[in-house]
Amino acid sequence: MKKFLFYLIQWTWALPINLIGLIGYLIFAVIRGCRHERFYNATVTYVPGNWGGISFGTFIFMREGADEEWSYDTRIHEYGHTWQALLLGPLWFLVVAIPSFIWCNFKPCINYRKNNNVSYYSLYCEGWANSWGQKATGLKQKNAK
Repeated sequence: MKKFLFYLIQWTWALPINLIGLIGYLIFAVIRGCRHERFYNATVTYVPGNWGGISFGTFIFMREGADEEWSYDTRIHEYGHTWQALLLGPLWFLVVAIPSFIWCNFKPCINYRKNNNVSYYSLYCEGWANSWGQKATGLKQKNAK
C-alpha cells in the first residue's frame, strides 16, 4: 500500500517533475541505450559525460563510469530529491531545483564554496536530500559532508 501511495502522489502531485524525468529516461535509457537500474522506488540511468547527478521525481540521472563510492553516495542523495518531489510537488522547482542548479553551476557559488571551504551539502535543499535519502533507504552515505 505504501508503494502504491508513493507512485500515486508522484504521478499526480509531482506529475510535471516526473514527466520531465520520463522524457529523459526515454531519451537516454530507451533510445540511446544507457545503462539503468532500479534503486528503491526510482530508476537510475547512467549517462556518459563529466557531470554529477540530477533527479526528476522517480527518475535519477547520474554520470556513467564514476567510482563506486561517489556513485553510492550520489544515488542516496538523488533519492532524497525524489522524496522532496513527493512532498513539494510542483513547488519542488522553486524550493529545490532552481536553488540547487544555481548552487551547483554558477561560478560565484562554486568560487564561494571553494574559497571558504564550504560543503556543497551546506545548502538547505542539498543537506535535506542527504538526510531524506539516508532515511528512506536506510543506507548511510560515506563521504557526503
